[in-house]
Amino acid sequence: MQKLFVPVLALAALASCRSSQSGAPAAKATSAKGAVTSSSSAVLQYPQTKQTDQKDDYFGTTVADPYRWLEDLDSPETKAWVEAQNKVTFGYLEKIPFRDKIRDRLTTIWNYERFGVPEEEGGQLYFSKNDGLQNQAVLYVQQNGQEGQPDVLLDPNKFSADGTTALAGTYFSTDHRYLAYATSGGGSDWQKLKVLDLKTRQPLPDELQWVKVSGAAWYKDGFFYSRYDAPKKGENQLSGKNEFHKVYYHQLGKPQSADKLVYEDPKMPLGFRTVGTTEDERFLVLYLTDGKADGNRLSVRDLTDPKQANSFTSLISNYEYNNSVVGNVGGQLLVYTNYKAPRYRVVLIDPKKPQEANWKEVLPETENKLEGVDQVGGYLVASYLKDASSLVKVYTEKGEFKHDVALPAIGTAAGFGGRRNAKTVYYAFTSFTYPTTIYKYDLATNTSTVFRAPKVDVKPADYVTIQVFYKSKDGTKVPMFITHKKGVKLDGQNPTYLYAYGGFNISLTPSFSVARMLWLENGGVLAIPNLRGGGEYGEAWHQAGMTPNKQNVFDDFIAAAEYLKVTGYTSTEKLAMAGGSNGGLLVGATMTQRPDLCGVAFPAVGVMDMLRYQKFTIGWNWAPEYGTSDNYAQFQNLYRFSPLHTLKPGTSYPATLITTADHDDRVVPAHSFKFAAALQAANEGSRPQLIRVDVNAGHGAGKSTKLQIEEWADIWAFAYQNMGVHPYRK
Repeated sequence: MQKLFVPVLALAALASCRSSQSGAPAAKATSAKGAVTSSSSAVLQYPQTKQTDQKDDYFGTTVADPYRWLEDLDSPETKAWVEAQNKVTFGYLEKIPFRDKIRDRLTTIWNYERFGVPEEEGGQLYFSKNDGLQNQAVLYVQQNGQEGQPDVLLDPNKFSADGTTALAGTYFSTDHRYLAYATSGGGSDWQKLKVLDLKTRQPLPDELQWVKVSGAAWYKDGFFYSRYDAPKKGENQLSGKNEFHKVYYHQLGKPQSADKLVYEDPKMPLGFRTVGTTEDERFLVLYLTDGKADGNRLSVRDLTDPKQANSFTSLISNYEYNNSVVGNVGGQLLVYTNYKAPRYRVVLIDPKKPQEANWKEVLPETENKLEGVDQVGGYLVASYLKDASSLVKVYTEKGEFKHDVALPAIGTAAGFGGRRNAKTVYYAFTSFTYPTTIYKYDLATNTSTVFRAPKVDVKPADYVTIQVFYKSKDGTKVPMFITHKKGVKLDGQNPTYLYAYGGFNISLTPSFSVARMLWLENGGVLAIPNLRGGGEYGEAWHQAGMTPNKQNVFDDFIAAAEYLKVTGYTSTEKLAMAGGSNGGLLVGATMTQRPDLCGVAFPAVGVMDMLRYQKFTIGWNWAPEYGTSDNYAQFQNLYRFSPLHTLKPGTSYPATLITTADHDDRVVPAHSFKFAAALQAANEGSRPQLIRVDVNAGHGAGKSTKLQIEEWADIWAFAYQNMGVHPYRK
């Protein structure tokens, strides 16, 4: 089965709040608490941020939105505001005396070869590699089983002058002749699909635009893919609402205008429509989400049956559960689902008899969450999570257990993909201090051998990782990984970086980060709790952190911070909390509820305006997770924790560095802009409240090495400075 994004997250309703604004707003210039003292300079003078009289009525509740004008990302006023904020932020950061040393050290340890998980196609091995400081990893090819110098197939560093255009996906044709690949520029979620002839290694003229939330599912001399219509004239393509997702078939050599429409629903503007094909190209699988529930419908078309030329057979018709096709065994489909199995299972469904009574259970639900399944080499490789770490088991296609895959340590294993005739597959293994290593795995003999092991300028043996279970506010036990140098003293004086996510069924498992190694080698503690809302323990754990239960996530995070202080790892002054995207919301909500909890806060690319998030790009996709302001009860819940709306004037907030990017078209930067303006206006005290806006970067994916190093240098410098710690003082 061609792997591609399956949109199992539920979608949002259309906004219904009524604006009380009539005509042009009456503008009034106000100072955002103008002058404050700073730990790295005598005075920080924030730019003046205009406030307007914008107000909205939500079910009789009037909500002011004085910084609404910052949502217009193209306006000269907004651009001038961003420039002025960056000037203050970088002026502050440049005065931190050890910032350059941090950047130099990051550059040194970042400079090592990093490999992606290889794919075997037609006797050739394709893999990505970054030599060290290249902005983007390069795609290589070499004869499978042979040593020697691999050839460069695609070098994304040549896609753009500044290295900010990334290779966002690769999709090999069934006959191994062609490679469809996606590129994204400046960190945007918008992609272009292009095609390379693998025999001649020459590009074809095919180029498909306005692609988002899509793969390329090969069939005969072309492929199926999903896209939106081009933005209307005058519409901002980075913030405009994305509606009416459609599926097309593209035949090689023809212009995009000739692509055949395969599926649309003109009555349903919201929702994703994505497709995949089975490896034998017999089945076209259609995934549908509806904008209301948290799962997806599943339908198939037998491409060998002329009677189904323009129709799909429904396998699972409701939107409440997450379902995806692993592959097929002849005319039957292996389906991965959480229907009647919150920790997931695999069932066999015959499209000719799709009724539930005819399903056959292949891999039953177990006590551990089934994170994913690969059909490869005549086997099913099942990846489970046990307390947020990987367990990998191999079964026959009938579900008969063969053996466990022995992993090097407690950590995360990912990969195991391949064709039905594969004898060997590849996977990556990583942990907090175990640099990502690529293994070659023999399916029949159950043996793993190192394919590529990185050489990093760190000493993993100097560190230890433990897992603890602490109690949240309601008594729920929550796991947390804690990593630090051996022999750490529990005297409450250790700089500690608390990072979490807590949402969208995403599991935070152990992984290596060269950026975090700088923190660890300077005596810092890394703490990563697995909050409710994530996927570590299945759908029940996820739902415990969804609307209306989102407060559980913040309570779990607060309890993690308190645990670290009570047990002597750190203190309020030396604790930094961080998170990105949904994790940025986590940090924003936590710091507004408990401004006394920590000394430093890093909300990154966060969803900060919970009353308007659904109005931008694919924000409507997050409605099942959060609820929306269109529903009275959900509005009440959102209004209680929305970071933008819970800031209190006259409060002393942690030293805060908000990070976002001008090309973030997933969580548009207006969230961070408005939160920064409101935070600067509300804060009382000397701790800095800054926003750092990257240029030619997006939500995070594809960010160049140069930009990553610069951002992490600023994060660590800001943390140390505001904790009163000098990392390089002898």
